[in-house]
Amino acid sequence: MTTRPAARRGTSSRSRPKGSRKGSPKGPPKGSAALLRVVTAALEDMKAVNVQVIDVRGLTDVADTLIIASGTSDRHVRSIAERVIEQAKASGMRPLGTEGRREGEWVLVDLQDIVVHVMLPRIREFYALERLWESPAGEPGSVHASAQAAERT
Repeated sequence: MTTRPAARRGTSSRSRPKGSRKGSPKGPPKGSAALLRVVTAALEDMKAVNVQVIDVRGLTDVADTLIIASGTSDRHVRSIAERVIEQAKASGMRPLGTEGRREGEWVLVDLQDIVVHVMLPRIREFYALERLWESPAGEPGSVHASAQAAERT
């Protein structure tokens, strides 16, 4: 008589659909457009100020989209970043990393194709990230073109 090895705890004989994650019934969002909608909704929900969506696909390989937003206080900045992380996880996308959560003056959330910067207004003004990524209006990478693109999605 042969015996079968005992099944490991937490596994099943059914295989999960390709691309789905354990504990995530919906699976990952379909493309960065869906993730962009999730992130912008989270920013809107938390009343982030002066949100800028910048398409940086032709300018860097690090990310496709850069989002810069402000909060009114260090607590607000941390709360906005936490909501972005929470909503991204709920949609099946785990952030690759975060920086600055403890201080709350500038929090960076790396969502692979989308990098989110949430800052206090004085920090944002000092570093002026929008100006670093600007290009002539209408070209990829311009703040104006990407804001229009975000409105269309």
